[in-house]
Amino acid sequence: MPTLDFKGKQFVYAHHLSVPFRQLDIDAKKSVTAPKGKNGGEKPGLDDNLIIHGDNLHALKALLPKYAGKVKCIYIDPPYNTGNEGWCYNDAVNAPLMKEWLKKEGNPVDKEDLERHDKWLCMMWPRLQLLRELLADDGVIFVSIDDNENHHLKAVLDEVFGEHNFCSDIIWQKTFSAKNDAKYFSSDHEYIYLYAKNLVSFSLNLLDRTDKQNARYSNPDNDPRGVWSSTDLLRMEHRDNSVYTITSPISGMSWTPAPGTSWRHPEDEMKKMIDNNEITFGPEGKTKPRRKRFLSEVKQGMVPQTLWKFEEVGHTQEGKQLLKSILGDSKDFFATPKPPRLIKKILQIATDQDSIVLDSFAGSGTTAHAVLALNKEDGGNRKFILVECEDYADTITAERVRRVIKGVPGAKDDALKSGLGGSFTFCELGKEINIENLLKGGELPDYDELARYAFFTSTGQTLDKVKQGADYFVGETEQYRVHVIYKPDSAFLRSGDSALNAALAASISKSRGKKTALVFATHKFMGQKELTEMGVTYCQLPYAIHRVMGD
Repeated sequence: MPTLDFKGKQFVYAHHLSVPFRQLDIDAKKSVTAPKGKNGGEKPGLDDNLIIHGDNLHALKALLPKYAGKVKCIYIDPPYNTGNEGWCYNDAVNAPLMKEWLKKEGNPVDKEDLERHDKWLCMMWPRLQLLRELLADDGVIFVSIDDNENHHLKAVLDEVFGEHNFCSDIIWQKTFSAKNDAKYFSSDHEYIYLYAKNLVSFSLNLLDRTDKQNARYSNPDNDPRGVWSSTDLLRMEHRDNSVYTITSPISGMSWTPAPGTSWRHPEDEMKKMIDNNEITFGPEGKTKPRRKRFLSEVKQGMVPQTLWKFEEVGHTQEGKQLLKSILGDSKDFFATPKPPRLIKKILQIATDQDSIVLDSFAGSGTTAHAVLALNKEDGGNRKFILVECEDYADTITAERVRRVIKGVPGAKDDALKSGLGGSFTFCELGKEINIENLLKGGELPDYDELARYAFFTSTGQTLDKVKQGADYFVGETEQYRVHVIYKPDSAFLRSGDSALNAALAASISKSRGKKTALVFATHKFMGQKELTEMGVTYCQLPYAIHRVMGD
């Protein structure tokens, strides 16, 4: 398969692997808790909806231990790289070229930057790699873009997700009127690329038929089979077995296909349909024959189309007006926010009622708004995870979600006016999880967080619930039992109690059965050769010495 080459690709190709894991620090004051017994419980926690403030590359890496392979639907609206957005390339890749790009005169990226497309691709590549790891096997990703990076995005998505997992290129009509100041053409649309993690495992939901679509069906002849609409019987090509004369049994009028065309059905099939009253000739039998299509025969849902008009899913002006109605005119920061109806349609197509939805370029928080609105509408329990790197993550992104949860008094929509309900936990990116930070003490990760990290990095699987059993046992796979000798206490970490010693190793070896025991600790008092004979592999905290899944 042809691949996309761009300046800096060799430096960012595996950058997502070198990004350090960081803990997620909960800010209870900025969170919204749910009533007792509801999703999230009375206290903020990482099992609730999440809004994370920080670099999305680091945030995605921090989410892996808990959410790898579990996200059903990802929607992202990355910078379009128009040259007017003021975005900066700031990934700390250890290469001279990348460091040169980080110089003051190289950021923010503007129209005069001849390498802006390369920088944009260097920014997107590692993020798309991590997003793919977070997707479930039957999950999908939707990516909004415009003409500035459309062709580059398609190429990089083909490479990261595989061109065989391409589902569709959706056209969204984003405006309802032409732009008078357009130089050549008025740009009225954007693109939304849809890729599956594994197209074989993924299936789209059929959309409910609208009242407008159902109104096309009627029953003027009181057919006992119910309401129907009609379709043309002509085929725009010549077929010898489908060229004949059809005569109306009511009026006696006849019709024969014009040269180069033919009927859609052979003559014997057509005769049976006429006898079965499946062909209509109009109330007086003088109208060109058409086939009846009964609503009862049509699928209960509609297959999604690739052209999304603003009447169906909203436009940018709608998104802007709604955001102002929620936050007030003082929050006029986003020129073209997405309307919730657009994201809601994506959720209807790609999620079920318990899906996890991720947006790592959260902006004004439209994705969370859409998730809560759809949950309110259909009684679902979808969960959202938002990541926003800018300082407005609290004052705009999270504040919008707070207000739609509690209610917006001036809203036109009754559900929004009374409040969509729900909760979320607000997080900041914490310190890197590394041996230096552990031994220094201070802000140590709690046991569950470090255990999930150790379990994921050593087995490649997520740990839903940390057991904290005897001998520091936290969980197991078909091949491994994982133990984490740790307490969030610097005195313990510096003491001999935090080491893997002979007595503890013997106890762990006895309980492992036929599985290999992976033991994380700050240090050990035994050699690995002796441990190997006991079926125990030592891993230095907080590093897994290797990912052993499948070894």
